[in-house]
Amino acid sequence: MPEKADILITNDDGIHAPGLAALKDALDGLGRLEVIAPDTERSAAGHAITMLHILRVMDIFRNGERFGRAVNGTPADCVKLAVSNLLEKPPHLVVSGINAGPNIGTNVLYSGTVSAAMEGTIYGIPSLAVSMGRLSRSHDYTAAAMYTRNIAQQILERGLPQGVMLNLNVPVGASEDIKGVRLTRQARLRYNDKYERRQDPRGRDYFWLSLEDVSVVDPTPDADAIALADGFASLTPLSFDLTRQNFIRELEGWKIRPG
Repeated sequence: MPEKADILITNDDGIHAPGLAALKDALDGLGRLEVIAPDTERSAAGHAITMLHILRVMDIFRNGERFGRAVNGTPADCVKLAVSNLLEKPPHLVVSGINAGPNIGTNVLYSGTVSAAMEGTIYGIPSLAVSMGRLSRSHDYTAAAMYTRNIAQQILERGLPQGVMLNLNVPVGASEDIKGVRLTRQARLRYNDKYERRQDPRGRDYFWLSLEDVSVVDPTPDADAIALADGFASLTPLSFDLTRQNFIRELEGWKIRPG
């Protein structure tokens, strides 16, 4: 563990989100903290990066003290800009969260919270994404903060394999009501997406995605969605390498040719 660790804190709910403030408080004392987060909510931004618009950075103050820096971009933008330009040197740890809602199963592909941590992983920086188990803006973040600090400290002491990040989801509730931590894999989720058709004042149609009905295709105890539903915090190692290695051998038998 570095004598004085540099820790980058970010999220996708925006720099004014209460989960971000709770995360900063949770990591206080573990090292030098730097908050660089989107200026507004960027939920479900996935791993998008900004290429066709300029990025601006603004200092944010709370109670007369500098809280961090806001970027008018995506969560991945924040990490890329921090590592490449805003920080004197790469941090020892990236922590993204605490998100107001779960990031489990195939949701991790959409999640800006997870993508910010994954961007740190791409840079070779040990990274952790943290989310709460149910969508709400009035969470008590105490339990999630406690788990986050514990895991962050162990990452600093033990490190993580290259190309691997950790994705933590903590149930809503008091810490004594959480049954513990279950080491999990991504669940396979099935969505019933619903877009409500509406009209603007000029009579033009537009569509609004409503909350999806979600079911778990493989409801086994080692799936992150099931662990969360059972009252456990879920901790899943993730990687950006999406290659399905065991299918390469079968592909070698295909007769692939042009035309």
